Amino acid sequence: MQFYEKYLDIAPEVKEALVNNQPVVALESTIISHGMPYPQNVETAAKVEEIIRANGAVPATIAILNGRLKVGLNKEELDYLGKAGTKVVKTSRRDIPFIISKKMDGATTVASTMIIASFAGIKVFATGGIGGVHRGAQDTFDISADLEELSNTDVAVVCAGAKSILDIGLTLEYLETNGVPVVGYQTDELPAFYTRRSGFGVDYRLDRPVEIAEALIAKWDLGLKGGVVVANPIPEEYSMDYDVITKAIEDAVKEAEEKGIKGKASTPFLLGKIKEITGGSSLDSNIQLVFNNARLAAEIAKEYCNKK
Repeated sequence: MQFYEKYLDIAPEVKEALVNNQPVVALESTIISHGMPYPQNVETAAKVEEIIRANGAVPATIAILNGRLKVGLNKEELDYLGKAGTKVVKTSRRDIPFIISKKMDGATTVASTMIIASFAGIKVFATGGIGGVHRGAQDTFDISADLEELSNTDVAVVCAGAKSILDIGLTLEYLETNGVPVVGYQTDELPAFYTRRSGFGVDYRLDRPVEIAEALIAKWDLGLKGGVVVANPIPEEYSMDYDVITKAIEDAVKEAEEKGIKGKASTPFLLGKIKEITGGSSLDSNIQLVFNNARLAAEIAKEYCNKK
């Protein structure tokens, strides 16, 4: 038995798929508890799972409940997370042992979802956007644990690029230093979450899910540890105007600085403030880009299993 198995509960449907080399897509739970209000959060989570099923894969939403690492949640568990909201601890790598030992509930971030997905043997994970290097990090050293996890854990993260509240240039530098490839799906430019534009290029453009799957297999077959960022631009019809969102972000960042909001409290504050500034359209964009990433992740997972 692996050291982590005594803490791990894999839903029967997910376990069966993994045993039979069928495609599985991991999903985080912070987006449910901290990303949007109830019941919209639960409805969105259910829709994401539905999209993954419709595209031929099995969804595995990940969380920690009563100190157990859960891979695949049922409807009651999803609803519980949605209603509990921010009372559930936002859980990254450093938090996992304490959430387990105290038998608490934890909503997983990108980093902790990657870890638990890796324990279960899941290779593809769909999320909204990855964390990164925060603006002003040269003074604050505020760098998301997501980046360090991407350099160590063998899971591909399908996302709409880095969250646009970050310093995207420094985020890309950090990923390069740690050997994490940034792949643009049908794009030469890294998307910036709400918008298809960022002004920064990707390492490689790949236009078909099978090409991404082949690259993942080659990377991990060679023992090159760490993940891959698969940057999937938000659909054109839901993309926000680059100048509008940039101005909203700058105003939100300025307010966060004035209020002394730092660390893991900064991202939910900034996203909430941007939603307020943009009249709620940023939340609509957020939901649509997650749906879009779920579709692509399912396609990549299918091709990965076919090739393996």
